[in-house]
Amino acid sequence: MAFQRASGILLHPTSLPSKFGIGDLGEAAYQFIEFLSRSGQKLWQVLPLGPTGYGNSPYMSYSAIAGNPYLISPELLAKQHLLKEEDWEDMPEFAQDRVDFDAVMPYKRKLLELAFERFQQGYVDQDLQHHHDLYLIQEQFKKFCYEESDWLEDYVLFMSLHEQDPEITWNNWEPAIAKREPQAMQQKREELQDQIQFHRFVQFIFFDQWLKLKQYANMRNIQIIGDIPIYVSHNSADVWANPENFALDPDTYEVSQMAGVPPDYFSATGQLWGNPVYNWDYLQETHFAWWIDRFRFLNRYVDIIRIDHFRGFEAFWQVPAGEETAIKGEWETAPGTELFTKLNEVMGELPILAEDLGVITPEVDKLRDDFGFPGMRVLMFAFGGGSDNFHLPHNYVRNSAVYTGTHDNDTAVGWWQRASKYEKDLFYRYIVGFAAGEPINWVLIKMAMAAVSVIAIVPLQDVLGLDNSARMNTPGTATGNWGWRYSDPDLLSQELSERLLEVTQLYSR
Repeated sequence: MAFQRASGILLHPTSLPSKFGIGDLGEAAYQFIEFLSRSGQKLWQVLPLGPTGYGNSPYMSYSAIAGNPYLISPELLAKQHLLKEEDWEDMPEFAQDRVDFDAVMPYKRKLLELAFERFQQGYVDQDLQHHHDLYLIQEQFKKFCYEESDWLEDYVLFMSLHEQDPEITWNNWEPAIAKREPQAMQQKREELQDQIQFHRFVQFIFFDQWLKLKQYANMRNIQIIGDIPIYVSHNSADVWANPENFALDPDTYEVSQMAGVPPDYFSATGQLWGNPVYNWDYLQETHFAWWIDRFRFLNRYVDIIRIDHFRGFEAFWQVPAGEETAIKGEWETAPGTELFTKLNEVMGELPILAEDLGVITPEVDKLRDDFGFPGMRVLMFAFGGGSDNFHLPHNYVRNSAVYTGTHDNDTAVGWWQRASKYEKDLFYRYIVGFAAGEPINWVLIKMAMAAVSVIAIVPLQDVLGLDNSARMNTPGTATGNWGWRYSDPDLLSQELSERLLEVTQLYSR
């Protein structure tokens, strides 16, 4: 699909300011959209929006489809009379520039449970308008549960079972439940009906808030770039409900082949993600129905789909269970051509970006180009080699997306502070006469904006000129990531908007 020349900002909603300790879909999200609009930006890229598991990573979710409950705005729930401001009078004093997940999650869970209780019981006051509003919400809820039942019912039961003992993965549940025997499943649905209904309610609220935010962005000519991770967590509703799709031990349902990448720029021992790789033979037999459902769902909730780890659709690195690093893995081919051909047959040509970083071969390039997907270029990777470096702007093609950095990189300022003498020398040779005297983040922003690439994306940290302390993720580390937030909406000042708008217009974005 042909894209129009445009630029935008990478910012996950958890990084928005909020008094509740984690960014959400409330007022600050709408203010951010206004900042994008007045700055001439047409794209907002987010990370996966699912409920996070171990390490709070958006790429380790309990569901490939469900939404993250902790992105729900309590203040928007108050506007629906499901919460009141006094409900959070006892709120702890959360950190403003980081998400303390261990503190935030139980507190927001308490608020969600209170909202659910009011939803179940009806409003206490006698205001007829409020009762009418509640009736409408309840009717919308029933419709949501009916229309989303294909994925929702597996997810809500999974979460209700998981919360009984969060330390136990689903394959260690009682065998009848792990194997999804119908009678045992029905018994659990009856036992856990209150928890199940709570999780249905939370998903309804999440997608209601998200769709309203997306519509607000679209009205201001801003498109949302959503992320579809190639892999899902082993301990997820998807693997429990569809074990035949994954490389699992047939007796224990443990992962038999783990996903990851070989040693690369980020790690000398590679990255061992631990997710199960796919049973592509079975997925082919079912005409990729599970994958097509994922794309179909995400396509309703975002405008452009970024495929994470695109190279895994041509060939993927699999590591036998029991290995502690990704070194002893091997490449296995994947039927990417067949998958994307089927996807086009079923859904037509979708607006897709391919994250084609890492060990890229001519076969991966061909798969990307055969379907016309823009690939990625990252300026922070551009200065470590010679003039033929794939990431140097003069080597770009139009059908690509350039980034100053991604969520896996350091910030522009942090990168520069740690760059080698070789990188700095090449950088200065490259930019002579281009941006002398500019701060490093604005040099990279200008380079991205000026590039021939049809899309340019800049993390908000680079727009703000923040250093390494604002890094979102460090690949290869399991904890301490994903917590960065900007603390004050006033940082998105009129002056900053005007500077970004000037650069955007200068390079016809």
